[in-house]
Order: sequence, then C-alpha cells, then structure tokens
Amino acid sequence: MRVVVYPNDHRPPHVHVIGNGHEAVYILNHPAGTADLRENYGFPSRNLARIQRVLEENLAALLSAWEGIHGTR
Repeated sequence: MRVVVYPNDHRPPHVHVIGNGHEAVYILNHPAGTADLRENYGFPSRNLARIQRVLEENLAALLSAWEGIHGTR
C-alpha cells in the first residue's frame, strides 16, 4: 500500500491510502492524534483498522510531509 499527499490537494490535512485497486482517505487530526476515515473505496473493514493504526503511529511524520507540501496547518 502507498500513502500519498497530493501537492495540488486541499485542506484539512489528509492522506490517500492506495493499494490492491482500492483507495481510502484519512483526515490527520492534530492534536487529537487520530487519523479518521473520510472515504473508503473498496478496502475491507479489517484492512481499514490496520491502516488507521499505522497512520496514527506515523502521524507526526505524515503531518510534517503535509506541511512540507502545503505549509502550516
């Protein structure tokens, strides 16, 4: 799976998770420390829980990547 921050995207800070022909979009909530599912296009629910856990474990790095592309929150 790939986690993508698109350079021409919009706020709020979020990432697209792409893999196996599916895509999900997660909002990166700071300071709550959560990644909340906004949209799901085909991932089974068992995968979504794992994806969310990994995103939350890497939230600081993902927010840093977002800010590097789009500026401050």
